[in-house]
Amino acid sequence: MKAVIQRCGRASVSVNGETVSAIGRGYLALLGVERGDTAADAGYIADKLLKLRIFEDEDGKMNLSLPQIGGEMLIVSQFTLITDIPVGNRPYFGGAEEPAAAQALYDLVCDNISAVVPVKKGVFGAHMSVELVNDGPVTIVINSRDKLKRREDAL
Repeated sequence: MKAVIQRCGRASVSVNGETVSAIGRGYLALLGVERGDTAADAGYIADKLLKLRIFEDEDGKMNLSLPQIGGEMLIVSQFTLITDIPVGNRPYFGGAEEPAAAQALYDLVCDNISAVVPVKKGVFGAHMSVELVNDGPVTIVINSRDKLKRREDAL
C-alpha cells in the first residue's frame, strides 16, 4: 500500500463539478492499494499517517502530528500510484488490487484514522478533480512494503 501525503492549508475533491469533500488545515493523502496488501498494511499506513510529524512546533521544527494540531485529513483512492513502466512509456497498472478488495482496505484505513481525527473521503472509483493548497510545500511518500525491506535489511 502506498500513500502520498501533502500537507495543506486546504484541499477538496469534486466529482462532475460538485464538491463532495473539503478540509481546512491538515493533509491530503492519496492512497493506492497493491495486490496482496492486507489489513496489516492498512494498519501500518493508518498508524504512520496519524503519527507523521510534519507540522511545525513553536520552534519552527517539524515535530507535531495531525492530532496534535487538530487538523483534518482528506483521503483519496488513487490506483495510479501502483504503476510500473517496464517497457516503453505506457504505465502498467497490473500491480493494483482488484477494486472490491482495494475499496475494503481503503475503507479500513479511513475508519482507523477517523477514530482519531476528522476524515473526509473521495469517491472510490470515480473520476475526481482534486484541489490542494500545498503548505510548504511538504510532500511525503509512505509504502507499507518498506517496513518489510527494513526488517530484511536489519537481519
